[in-house]
Amino acid sequence: MLRTKKQREDLCADCPVARVADLLGDACSLLVVRDLLDGPRRFGHLDESLGMSTRTLTKTLRRLERRGLVARTALKRLPPYVEYRLTSQGRALRKVVDEMRTYGKKYL
Repeated sequence: MLRTKKQREDLCADCPVARVADLLGDACSLLVVRDLLDGPRRFGHLDESLGMSTRTLTKTLRRLERRGLVARTALKRLPPYVEYRLTSQGRALRKVVDEMRTYGKKYL
């Protein structure tokens, strides 16, 4: 993830790879997308699966939601809970995640 507006302007202006790296350039985002590719998940399930701090997970989910990759739905049940799912834009990352998995198995 690029840290400053200037970095984004300079590196992302003409480079789609830089734009995707800015969008998913941290491990937390990629792991959230990986888990949500299997279907909608509640916050507690993601928290348990990923093992990151709840603060980091919350920030990551909010950022992915702002970027249009994740949708948040508050379900009015007893007890009430929130569910996260990938949008069509988020699901389009399946091939990227699959290729990363293939590369990791082969080379790492």
